[in-house]
Amino acid sequence: MERSHFLKSLLVGSLSVPALLAACSKDNEITPTTGSTGTAGAGNCNVAPTETEGPFPTKVPSSYVRSDIRDGKEGYFMKAIITITNTNSNCAALAGAFVDIWHCDAAGNYSEYGGGGMQSANYQGVHFLRGRQVTDANGQVTFTTIFPGWYNGRATHIHVHVYSASGTSLKVTQIAFPEGSGTALAAVNGYSKGLSGYTYHQNDNVFSDGVSQELATVTGNTSNGFDLAITFGVAA
Repeated sequence: MERSHFLKSLLVGSLSVPALLAACSKDNEITPTTGSTGTAGAGNCNVAPTETEGPFPTKVPSSYVRSDIRDGKEGYFMKAIITITNTNSNCAALAGAFVDIWHCDAAGNYSEYGGGGMQSANYQGVHFLRGRQVTDANGQVTFTTIFPGWYNGRATHIHVHVYSASGTSLKVTQIAFPEGSGTALAAVNGYSKGLSGYTYHQNDNVFSDGVSQELATVTGNTSNGFDLAITFGVAA
Protein backbone atom coordinates (compact mmCIF):
# COMPACT_ATOMS: atom_id res chain seq x y z
CA MET A 1 0.00 0.00 0.00
CA GLU A 2 1.33 3.41 -0.93
CA ARG A 3 2.34 6.10 1.56
CA SER A 4 2.97 9.80 1.15
CA HIS A 5 3.50 12.90 3.23
CA PHE A 6 2.58 16.48 2.58
CA LEU A 7 5.73 18.49 1.80
CA LYS A 8 6.36 22.19 2.28
CA SER A 9 3.37 24.45 1.75
CA LEU A 10 3.31 27.58 -0.33
CA LEU A 11 4.62 30.61 1.58
CA VAL A 12 4.45 28.71 4.84
CA GLY A 13 6.74 26.61 6.97
CA SER A 14 7.52 22.97 6.60
CA LEU A 15 4.54 20.68 7.18
CA SER A 16 4.45 16.94 7.59
CA VAL A 17 1.09 15.19 7.75
CA PRO A 18 1.17 11.36 7.51
CA ALA A 19 -1.19 9.72 5.09
CA LEU A 20 -3.43 7.32 6.93
CA LEU A 21 -3.60 3.96 5.26
CA ALA A 22 -7.01 2.84 6.44
CA ALA A 23 -10.17 4.90 6.58
CA CYS A 24 -10.71 5.77 10.20
CA SER A 25 -13.67 7.00 12.17
CA LYS A 26 -14.27 10.60 13.06
CA ASP A 27 -12.35 12.44 15.73
CA ASN A 28 -14.45 12.20 18.87
CA GLU A 29 -13.37 15.64 20.00
CA ILE A 30 -15.98 17.60 18.06
CA THR A 31 -16.89 20.34 20.45
CA PRO A 32 -19.47 23.08 19.99
CA THR A 33 -18.53 26.67 20.67
CA THR A 34 -20.88 28.03 23.30
CA GLY A 35 -22.63 31.27 22.58
CA SER A 36 -21.88 31.06 18.86
CA THR A 37 -24.14 32.46 16.22
CA GLY A 38 -22.38 31.42 12.99
CA THR A 39 -23.17 28.52 10.74
CA ALA A 40 -21.07 25.42 10.24
CA GLY A 41 -22.09 21.99 9.04
CA ALA A 42 -25.67 21.40 10.12
CA GLY A 43 -26.12 24.98 11.32
CA ASN A 44 -24.29 24.89 14.66
CA CYS A 45 -20.93 26.49 15.35
CA ASN A 46 -19.10 23.19 15.65
CA VAL A 47 -15.62 22.10 14.71
CA ALA A 48 -15.87 19.91 11.62
CA PRO A 49 -15.26 16.19 12.13
CA THR A 50 -11.72 14.98 11.52
CA GLU A 51 -11.34 12.28 8.89
CA THR A 52 -8.52 10.37 7.24
CA GLU A 53 -6.59 12.14 4.49
CA GLY A 54 -5.34 8.86 3.01
CA PRO A 55 -4.63 6.80 1.21
CA PHE A 56 -4.27 9.23 -1.72
CA PRO A 57 -3.38 12.71 -0.38
CA THR A 58 -1.75 15.29 -2.62
CA LYS A 59 2.00 14.80 -2.50
CA VAL A 60 3.00 18.46 -2.96
CA PRO A 61 -0.16 20.55 -2.50
CA SER A 62 1.70 23.86 -2.75
CA SER A 63 2.34 23.08 -6.42
CA TYR A 64 -1.36 23.17 -7.32
CA VAL A 65 -2.56 26.65 -6.43
CA ARG A 66 -5.44 26.88 -8.87
CA SER A 67 -9.22 27.04 -8.96
CA ASP A 68 -9.81 24.88 -12.06
CA ILE A 69 -8.56 21.42 -11.14
CA ARG A 70 -9.97 19.39 -14.03
CA ASP A 71 -6.80 19.00 -16.11
CA GLY A 72 -8.91 17.78 -19.02
CA LYS A 73 -10.69 15.08 -17.03
CA GLU A 74 -14.11 14.29 -18.45
CA GLY A 75 -17.18 14.29 -16.25
CA TYR A 76 -20.17 16.40 -15.30
CA PHE A 77 -19.16 19.98 -14.55
CA MET A 78 -19.25 20.96 -10.88
CA LYS A 79 -18.50 24.21 -9.09
CA ALA A 80 -17.58 23.68 -5.44
CA ILE A 81 -17.79 26.57 -2.96
CA ILE A 82 -16.31 25.82 0.46
CA THR A 83 -16.68 28.28 3.33
CA ILE A 84 -14.35 28.13 6.34
CA THR A 85 -15.36 29.66 9.66
CA ASN A 86 -13.48 30.11 12.92
CA THR A 87 -15.18 28.40 15.86
CA ASN A 88 -12.92 30.36 18.22
CA SER A 89 -14.48 33.59 16.94
CA ASN A 90 -18.22 32.82 16.95
CA CYS A 91 -17.84 31.17 13.54
CA ALA A 92 -16.79 34.34 11.80
CA ALA A 93 -15.43 33.89 8.29
CA LEU A 94 -11.80 32.79 8.29
CA ALA A 95 -9.89 34.75 5.65
CA GLY A 96 -6.42 33.85 4.41
CA ALA A 97 -6.60 30.12 5.12
CA PHE A 98 -5.23 27.54 2.69
CA VAL A 99 -7.81 25.00 1.50
CA ASP A 100 -6.66 21.89 -0.36
CA ILE A 101 -9.10 19.51 -2.02
CA TRP A 102 -8.67 16.27 -3.94
CA HIS A 103 -11.00 13.57 -5.22
CA CYS A 104 -11.22 10.68 -7.67
CA ASP A 105 -12.21 10.90 -11.32
CA ALA A 106 -15.38 9.55 -12.94
CA ALA A 107 -13.93 6.03 -12.95
CA GLY A 108 -12.92 6.15 -9.28
CA ASN A 109 -9.18 6.70 -9.80
CA TYR A 110 -6.85 9.23 -8.16
CA SER A 111 -4.00 11.09 -9.77
CA GLU A 112 -0.45 10.77 -8.36
CA TYR A 113 -0.99 7.09 -7.51
CA GLY A 114 -1.62 3.70 -9.05
CA GLY A 115 0.02 0.89 -10.93
CA GLY A 116 -0.76 -1.72 -8.29
CA GLY A 117 -2.03 -2.19 -4.77
CA MET A 118 -5.22 -0.22 -4.16
CA GLN A 119 -5.39 1.24 -7.69
CA SER A 120 -4.44 -0.67 -10.81
CA ALA A 121 -4.69 2.34 -13.16
CA ASN A 122 -1.34 4.14 -13.10
CA TYR A 123 -1.69 7.91 -12.75
CA GLN A 124 1.54 8.58 -10.86
CA GLY A 125 2.74 11.19 -13.36
CA VAL A 126 -0.38 13.38 -13.48
CA HIS A 127 -2.17 15.62 -10.99
CA PHE A 128 -5.81 15.95 -12.00
CA LEU A 129 -8.56 16.85 -9.52
CA ARG A 130 -6.22 18.35 -6.94
CA GLY A 131 -5.96 22.00 -6.01
CA ARG A 132 -5.35 24.70 -3.44
CA GLN A 133 -7.01 28.06 -2.90
CA VAL A 134 -6.84 30.78 -0.22
CA THR A 135 -10.05 31.87 1.49
CA ASP A 136 -11.30 35.36 0.71
CA ALA A 137 -12.82 37.90 3.12
CA ASN A 138 -15.95 35.74 3.28
CA GLY A 139 -13.94 32.66 4.19
CA GLN A 140 -14.70 31.13 0.81
CA VAL A 141 -12.82 29.27 -1.89
CA THR A 142 -14.23 28.15 -5.24
CA PHE A 143 -13.06 25.21 -7.31
CA THR A 144 -14.08 24.19 -10.83
CA THR A 145 -14.06 20.42 -11.07
CA ILE A 146 -16.18 17.42 -12.08
CA PHE A 147 -18.68 15.41 -10.09
CA PRO A 148 -16.59 12.66 -8.43
CA GLY A 149 -17.04 9.01 -9.26
CA TRP A 150 -16.78 6.22 -6.70
CA TYR A 151 -14.69 3.18 -5.88
CA ASN A 152 -15.24 0.03 -3.87
CA GLY A 153 -15.83 0.52 -0.17
CA ARG A 154 -16.44 4.27 -0.22
CA ALA A 155 -19.33 6.61 -0.81
CA THR A 156 -18.73 9.51 -3.18
CA HIS A 157 -16.64 12.11 -1.34
CA ILE A 158 -14.14 14.97 -1.57
CA HIS A 159 -11.14 15.33 0.73
CA VAL A 160 -10.45 18.70 2.35
CA HIS A 161 -7.40 19.90 4.27
CA VAL A 162 -7.43 23.36 5.85
CA TYR A 163 -4.29 25.20 6.97
CA SER A 164 -3.91 28.55 8.69
CA ALA A 165 -2.17 31.38 6.86
CA SER A 166 0.99 30.52 8.81
CA GLY A 167 0.90 26.88 7.74
CA THR A 168 -0.62 25.20 10.77
CA SER A 169 -2.84 22.25 9.93
CA LEU A 170 -6.32 23.12 11.21
CA LYS A 171 -8.52 20.33 9.89
CA VAL A 172 -8.53 17.27 7.64
CA THR A 173 -12.08 16.28 6.75
CA GLN A 174 -14.28 15.04 3.92
CA ILE A 175 -17.35 16.19 2.02
CA ALA A 176 -20.30 13.80 1.70
CA PHE A 177 -22.96 13.93 -1.02
CA PRO A 178 -26.73 13.64 -0.52
CA GLU A 179 -28.12 10.22 -1.41
CA GLY A 180 -31.47 8.96 -2.64
CA SER A 181 -34.04 9.62 -5.33
CA GLY A 182 -33.84 13.06 -6.91
CA THR A 183 -30.28 13.78 -5.78
CA ALA A 184 -27.30 14.67 -7.94
CA LEU A 185 -25.80 11.31 -6.98
CA ALA A 186 -28.79 9.52 -8.47
CA ALA A 187 -28.70 11.68 -11.60
CA VAL A 188 -25.02 10.98 -12.25
CA ASN A 189 -25.70 7.29 -11.49
CA GLY A 190 -22.07 6.37 -11.02
CA TYR A 191 -21.17 7.36 -14.58
CA SER A 192 -20.50 4.23 -16.70
CA LYS A 193 -20.16 2.05 -13.58
CA GLY A 194 -23.70 2.63 -12.40
CA LEU A 195 -24.48 2.28 -8.71
CA SER A 196 -24.50 -1.49 -8.45
CA GLY A 197 -22.20 -2.29 -5.53
CA TYR A 198 -22.07 1.35 -4.42
CA THR A 199 -21.29 1.93 -0.73
CA TYR A 200 -23.86 4.25 0.86
CA HIS A 201 -23.20 6.39 3.94
CA GLN A 202 -24.59 3.86 6.40
CA ASN A 203 -22.02 1.28 5.29
CA ASP A 204 -19.14 3.64 4.58
CA ASN A 205 -16.26 3.27 7.05
CA VAL A 206 -15.85 7.05 7.27
CA PHE A 207 -19.45 8.28 7.09
CA SER A 208 -21.31 5.48 8.88
CA ASP A 209 -21.36 7.42 12.16
CA GLY A 210 -23.22 10.30 10.54
CA VAL A 211 -22.71 13.01 7.93
CA SER A 212 -24.70 15.90 9.39
CA GLN A 213 -21.65 18.18 9.54
CA GLU A 214 -20.11 16.97 6.29
CA LEU A 215 -23.11 16.78 3.98
CA ALA A 216 -22.92 19.30 1.15
CA THR A 217 -25.80 21.00 -0.61
CA VAL A 218 -25.63 19.92 -4.25
CA THR A 219 -27.94 21.41 -6.88
CA GLY A 220 -28.08 21.34 -10.66
CA ASN A 221 -28.30 18.66 -13.31
CA THR A 222 -26.25 16.65 -15.76
CA SER A 223 -27.03 19.04 -18.63
CA ASN A 224 -25.95 22.30 -17.01
CA GLY A 225 -23.64 21.03 -14.31
CA PHE A 226 -23.78 21.02 -10.53
CA ASP A 227 -23.16 23.48 -7.72
CA LEU A 228 -21.82 22.22 -4.40
CA ALA A 229 -21.75 24.30 -1.23
CA ILE A 230 -20.62 23.48 2.29
CA THR A 231 -19.36 25.25 5.41
CA PHE A 232 -16.74 23.84 7.75
CA GLY A 233 -15.87 25.22 11.18
CA VAL A 234 -12.25 25.05 12.34
CA ALA A 235 -10.63 26.17 15.59
CA ALA A 236 -8.19 28.79 14.31
